[in-house]
Amino acid sequence: RERFEELLAFVPYMHRFLSKKRIRHRIFILNQVDHFRFNRASLINVGFLESGNDTDYIAMHDVDLLPLNEQLDYSFPEAGPFHVASPELHPLYHYKTYVGGILLLTKQHYEMCNGMSNRFWGWGREDDEFYRRIKGAGLQVRRPSGITTGYETFQHLHDPAWRKRDQKRIAAQKQEQFKVDREGGLNNVRYQIESRTALSVAGAPCTVLNILLDCDTNETPWCVFG
Repeated sequence: RERFEELLAFVPYMHRFLSKKRIRHRIFILNQVDHFRFNRASLINVGFLESGNDTDYIAMHDVDLLPLNEQLDYSFPEAGPFHVASPELHPLYHYKTYVGGILLLTKQHYEMCNGMSNRFWGWGREDDEFYRRIKGAGLQVRRPSGITTGYETFQHLHDPAWRKRDQKRIAAQKQEQFKVDREGGLNNVRYQIESRTALSVAGAPCTVLNILLDCDTNETPWCVFG
């Protein structure tokens, strides 16, 4: 949502990066086009469900984060969730339970976690809840080793002055955001695909999914601004 300029940089860059590493890939752009607040976790659930049977793992990948170090591993994360954008390398987030930015999971492991919670409308906290799901599923997060580029490992395209984040907490949202959602996730994400478009950006292929999420305002009244 509202990340068109980042998209123009991301798609050709990642296509080149992964092709050079000989990693077969498909890039899905998960674009929320409803009138609810942004819900990154639900969009990732939709991307998982719509990615097709010919994919065996997913990369949950922020569109504003580009890997600069070619030693970063994007291969099949057989041993467990692999957090590419680890706290030791991410330019902004350095706490040890951080799993946002770029996270690789096999489809089996994502299903074991029941995907991500759909209760996180607005910016932030959904990946912290997902860390607890990973642990609850008995999985171990692995991270890169031997990377010497530190906080210069990624380029972060986000300009907070230009890209305002929706960080408001309304109704019971402030209390709810620290809870583990034990009921919902991949099993109950509600959505429609408004359109599915195959695009080429500077010669790099991608698929844009325009997604209409649904919200039960009795369950999560904070999905809309009151």
